[in-house]
Amino acid sequence: MSMAAEAPSPWVMRWARGLPRQARVLDLAAGSGRHARWLAAQGFAVEAVDRDASALAPLAQVPGITPRCADLEQAPWPYAERSFDAIVVSRYLHRPLFPLIEAALAPGGLLIYETFMVGNEAFGRPSNPAFLLGRNELMQAFPALSVLAFAQGYTAIPRPAMIQRLSARR
Repeated sequence: MSMAAEAPSPWVMRWARGLPRQARVLDLAAGSGRHARWLAAQGFAVEAVDRDASALAPLAQVPGITPRCADLEQAPWPYAERSFDAIVVSRYLHRPLFPLIEAALAPGGLLIYETFMVGNEAFGRPSNPAFLLGRNELMQAFPALSVLAFAQGYTAIPRPAMIQRLSARR
């Protein structure tokens, strides 16, 4: 993978910078942890969850990160009794999780979400409509949250794609 692909998203960095020190942050579908690593380096207490144990394994050595292997789509939601000051979701979409994500945000908590939308099929994967947001979909997906910022459309960085971005507060 290129370094650009591994760099944290500018959207995530922009919105996470305003979090209080020691904020509890959930990196949902964290993969190899490009956001979890950056968030932990900012002093946040990060839980990185993904179903890929081998991708998560190196994160166990990173101060400030607690890796958790869980299947977010086939197993029960692992955070029913927990809440977070922020939840970061990047390049992942499983619509049945929307109400669970919303409920896991603490009062005043921040959701930072960024993933692919319709039109991305012109640039490669994902191209399956099940994994592409409809126009304005994130804007309406979390009704209990107040939208701070929303953007959608073409991006060239780190590669050409159609992306939707949301920052919202409980």
